[in-house]
Amino acid sequence: MNDPTTATGRTTWAQIGAVLAAVGASLCCVAPVLLISIGVGGAWMSSLTALEPYRPIFVVITLALLIFVGWRLYRREPSCDSDTACARPAVKRSQRLIFWLFALLVTALLTFPWYAPAFL
Repeated sequence: MNDPTTATGRTTWAQIGAVLAAVGASLCCVAPVLLISIGVGGAWMSSLTALEPYRPIFVVITLALLIFVGWRLYRREPSCDSDTACARPAVKRSQRLIFWLFALLVTALLTFPWYAPAFL
Protein backbone atom coordinates (compact mmCIF):
# COMPACT_ATOMS: atom_id res chain seq x y z
CA MET A 1 0.00 0.00 0.00
CA ASN A 2 1.06 3.64 -0.01
CA ASP A 3 3.73 4.92 2.32
CA PRO A 4 1.87 6.52 5.28
CA THR A 5 4.43 9.33 5.45
CA THR A 6 3.54 10.69 2.01
CA ALA A 7 0.57 12.90 1.18
CA THR A 8 -0.99 10.18 -0.97
CA GLY A 9 -0.50 7.63 1.81
CA ARG A 10 -2.23 9.86 4.36
CA THR A 11 -5.12 10.45 1.97
CA THR A 12 -5.50 6.71 1.34
CA TRP A 13 -5.48 5.90 5.05
CA ALA A 14 -7.99 8.67 5.71
CA GLN A 15 -10.32 7.21 3.06
CA ILE A 16 -10.04 3.77 4.61
CA GLY A 17 -10.68 5.27 8.04
CA ALA A 18 -13.75 7.11 6.77
CA VAL A 19 -15.25 3.92 5.36
CA LEU A 20 -14.52 1.97 8.55
CA ALA A 21 -16.01 4.73 10.71
CA ALA A 22 -19.12 4.76 8.52
CA VAL A 23 -19.44 1.01 8.91
CA GLY A 24 -19.15 1.47 12.68
CA ALA A 25 -21.78 4.21 12.59
CA SER A 26 -24.23 2.06 10.68
CA LEU A 27 -23.47 -1.28 12.33
CA CYS A 28 -26.35 -0.99 14.76
CA CYS A 29 -28.79 -0.66 11.88
CA VAL A 30 -27.27 -2.46 8.89
CA ALA A 31 -26.17 -5.66 10.65
CA PRO A 32 -29.64 -6.72 11.88
CA VAL A 33 -31.20 -6.08 8.46
CA LEU A 34 -28.46 -8.05 6.71
CA LEU A 35 -28.73 -10.94 9.15
CA ILE A 36 -32.52 -11.05 8.82
CA SER A 37 -32.27 -10.93 5.03
CA ILE A 38 -30.04 -14.02 4.97
CA GLY A 39 -32.35 -15.87 7.35
CA VAL A 40 -30.51 -15.50 10.64
CA GLY A 41 -32.78 -14.65 13.52
CA GLY A 42 -32.90 -14.74 17.25
CA ALA A 43 -33.23 -12.63 20.34
CA TRP A 44 -29.46 -12.08 20.47
CA MET A 45 -29.76 -9.74 17.47
CA SER A 46 -31.25 -7.08 19.73
CA SER A 47 -27.82 -6.81 21.38
CA LEU A 48 -26.48 -5.36 18.11
CA THR A 49 -28.34 -2.15 18.89
CA ALA A 50 -26.04 -1.63 21.88
CA LEU A 51 -23.77 0.38 19.59
CA GLU A 52 -26.48 3.00 18.95
CA PRO A 53 -25.19 5.46 21.62
CA TYR A 54 -21.79 5.54 19.88
CA ARG A 55 -23.26 6.33 16.45
CA PRO A 56 -22.81 10.14 16.70
CA ILE A 57 -19.12 9.68 17.52
CA PHE A 58 -18.62 7.48 14.46
CA VAL A 59 -20.55 9.95 12.29
CA VAL A 60 -18.34 12.86 13.39
CA ILE A 61 -15.18 10.82 12.78
CA THR A 62 -16.44 9.80 9.34
CA LEU A 63 -17.31 13.34 8.30
CA ALA A 64 -14.01 14.71 9.62
CA LEU A 65 -12.04 12.14 7.64
CA LEU A 66 -14.04 12.80 4.48
CA ILE A 67 -13.48 16.55 4.84
CA PHE A 68 -9.75 15.93 5.33
CA VAL A 69 -9.56 13.73 2.22
CA GLY A 70 -11.56 16.19 0.13
CA TRP A 71 -9.36 19.05 1.28
CA ARG A 72 -6.22 17.08 0.38
CA LEU A 73 -7.55 16.20 -3.08
CA TYR A 74 -8.90 19.61 -4.08
CA ARG A 75 -6.33 21.98 -2.63
CA ARG A 76 -3.59 23.36 -4.86
CA GLU A 77 -0.30 21.51 -4.51
CA PRO A 78 2.42 23.90 -3.25
CA SER A 79 5.21 22.16 -5.13
CA CYS A 80 4.90 19.31 -7.52
CA ASP A 81 7.84 17.65 -9.26
CA SER A 82 7.29 16.46 -12.79
CA ASP A 83 7.88 12.81 -11.84
CA THR A 84 5.31 12.64 -9.01
CA ALA A 85 1.68 11.60 -9.16
CA CYS A 86 0.39 15.13 -8.51
CA ALA A 87 1.86 16.24 -11.83
CA ARG A 88 -0.32 13.81 -13.79
CA PRO A 89 -3.92 15.00 -14.34
CA ALA A 90 -5.16 11.44 -14.97
CA VAL A 91 -3.94 10.31 -11.55
CA LYS A 92 -5.58 13.24 -9.79
CA ARG A 93 -8.81 12.63 -11.73
CA SER A 94 -8.90 8.95 -10.76
CA GLN A 95 -8.15 9.81 -7.12
CA ARG A 96 -11.07 12.23 -7.11
CA LEU A 97 -13.34 9.64 -8.75
CA ILE A 98 -12.44 7.09 -6.09
CA PHE A 99 -13.04 9.71 -3.39
CA TRP A 100 -16.55 10.44 -4.69
CA LEU A 101 -17.37 6.72 -4.99
CA PHE A 102 -16.30 6.23 -1.37
CA ALA A 103 -18.26 9.34 -0.37
CA LEU A 104 -21.41 7.87 -1.95
CA LEU A 105 -20.86 4.56 -0.15
CA VAL A 106 -20.28 6.35 3.15
CA THR A 107 -23.38 8.52 2.64
CA ALA A 108 -25.46 5.41 1.97
CA LEU A 109 -24.17 3.83 5.18
CA LEU A 110 -24.66 6.94 7.29
CA THR A 111 -28.22 7.54 6.09
CA PHE A 112 -29.27 3.88 6.34
CA PRO A 113 -31.34 4.35 9.53
CA TRP A 114 -33.62 6.73 7.62
CA TYR A 115 -34.40 4.36 4.74
CA ALA A 116 -34.02 1.05 6.63
CA PRO A 117 -37.79 0.74 7.29
CA ALA A 118 -38.29 0.35 3.54
CA PHE A 119 -36.40 -2.97 3.73
CA LEU A 120 -38.35 -4.37 6.67
